[in-house]
Amino acid sequence: MSNISIFGLGYVGSVSAACFADNGNRVVGVDVNPAKVEMFQEGHSPIVEYGLEELLRKGVYDGRIRATSDTTSAVLESDLSLICVGTPSQSNGMLDLTYVERVCEGIGAALASKSGYHTIVLRSTVLPGTTEGVVLPILEKASGKKAFRDFGLCFNPEFLREGTAIKDFRDPPFTVIGSDDERAAQQVAGLYAKLDAPVMIVPIKVAEMVKYVNNAFHALKVTFANEIGNICKQQGIDSHLVMNIFAQDKKLNLSPYYLKPGFAFGGSCLPKDLRALLYHSHRHDVNPRVLDAVLESNRRQIEIACDMVKATGAKRVGVLGFSFKAGTDDLRESPVVELIEYLIGKGYQVSVYDKNVSLANLHGANRAYIEKEIPHIAQLMARSIEGVLERSQVIVIGNNAPEFKDVLSKLRDDQTVIDLVRAVEGPLTSDGRYQGICW
Repeated sequence: MSNISIFGLGYVGSVSAACFADNGNRVVGVDVNPAKVEMFQEGHSPIVEYGLEELLRKGVYDGRIRATSDTTSAVLESDLSLICVGTPSQSNGMLDLTYVERVCEGIGAALASKSGYHTIVLRSTVLPGTTEGVVLPILEKASGKKAFRDFGLCFNPEFLREGTAIKDFRDPPFTVIGSDDERAAQQVAGLYAKLDAPVMIVPIKVAEMVKYVNNAFHALKVTFANEIGNICKQQGIDSHLVMNIFAQDKKLNLSPYYLKPGFAFGGSCLPKDLRALLYHSHRHDVNPRVLDAVLESNRRQIEIACDMVKATGAKRVGVLGFSFKAGTDDLRESPVVELIEYLIGKGYQVSVYDKNVSLANLHGANRAYIEKEIPHIAQLMARSIEGVLERSQVIVIGNNAPEFKDVLSKLRDDQTVIDLVRAVEGPLTSDGRYQGICW
């Protein structure tokens, strides 16, 4: 059991207070609004949420919930302080952190007079870098203490939907805790010990970003479904039946597949079918702006790869894997082929290798495609990875064939790898010798 002080008795704070108390913890809610404090003290919910009033009454009756406006007493009587205040949007889209900053100043001042370790947990939705760049300095300045030594600091995003918040709290897909302090992270993880869901302890900025990724993707899904609905309506197609069938596919459509940062999409299906759907939509006077933007965004990813090669200043470039997907010889609309053609046009000396793309072994449409559409690339094909490495300063990995995973161990000191597909194994991030397109 933990003693928890929760700052901000709005939506997230109220639900968190009720659920943590129901899990056996003692909770003191803190708010500057005396009306909210009074309601909490009496077991009444300051917001409308199914099941919340009952949980609050139970918590008050059991002596596990109380409320106050006194920040210092709340901090002194608790082990952890959860910050759940609002972060409203400003006119330019930036967040207003006024409430977060004020609460941190109050908690920091209380910490100055508290002996022993105390953990502060930010639950308010904030942009990446806020916990370390805004919250941490305010707490250290106000308390005169050092984060991760004298007090703990974590970011613990909430994923609660209005109307089903209590159910979401009790049955989450996962719990994310961002912290560089193992002691604090384990303390926060203990709050969720009774939940049957994995707990992931990650760097603070990762946890901050996950919240935004979730909400941005949910917004994208709504817009995608609406655009498909608009297209369907123009032709008398039942859009709900279409999307119900779409959602039955948990192997590809609703799954981790395709949700991997990397290079542009290509191949014989995605570009062609998206163009056809857009043509069909425009013929029926429907302008699906999200779908329209997909091809442009995809083109931009190819431009980013070109810019990365250019930034190296090298002129000899080797490309490993140029079929649009590992394990295939299909070059149709391969974004790697577009990259190669750009490099050739800009005067780069290019050599390429792909064991699945060999004129000696190709037949039919793929051979005809190479001979007719890209014969200049055929002349650049090497017989081995070593042949490409020998004559190149920059190595571009174009697909994730298994044979490319250990390419870093084969490099000379003067060579750089540009990985477009995260083919190289390990938690790598871009540095002087290794460059990932999205990492």
